[in-house]
Amino acid sequence: MPSLAQPEPAAPVGELPAGPPSRRGALAVTACMETLQIGYLHAVAAAAGCSLAQPFPDHGIDWHVSHSAPGHTADDEVTIKVQLKCTYQLGPRPTGTTFPFTLDNDHLAKLARTPVSVHKILVVMLAPRTRADWLRAGHDRLEVRHCCYWANLAGHPVTGRRRTTVRIPTSHVFDDHALCEIMTRVGAGGRP
Repeated sequence: MPSLAQPEPAAPVGELPAGPPSRRGALAVTACMETLQIGYLHAVAAAAGCSLAQPFPDHGIDWHVSHSAPGHTADDEVTIKVQLKCTYQLGPRPTGTTFPFTLDNDHLAKLARTPVSVHKILVVMLAPRTRADWLRAGHDRLEVRHCCYWANLAGHPVTGRRRTTVRIPTSHVFDDHALCEIMTRVGAGGRP
């Protein structure tokens, strides 16, 4: 299961939350964040022409993404494993060439293992703090805010006692074009 940012604290006893009453369900924010990032992955996979499978039990990897194309030389269909994470701790458009993201060492060790027969990537979603800001719908589009970024952490060292901070490239926006490029590299026998 993806690890998520901590939920926001409730309003102090005796105080009402700011703003008008919400019609949103009472599901925990972290559970909603998980659903949001899964929806993002599904949209990207659909636009890229990929199929998705969810392993059960997940054993630390959330999704298997497969891509069939006649240009693949390694196999006619290639698969990568995807670990999803989501946070509202960072705003949109992080500055610099990377942003920090902290993983439990057990998760990092699984993502960093090398060599592998099936490559793995980490996909980190930066979401707005407030659920009301996650989506904008119009007659011509559905906008999901903010963005997912991906990283191949193969070979990354575990440096922390219990958790390790990794750097996620801001140039690695996770969209259908990026997923097709990842699959093309893997289909040619390379790394994501």
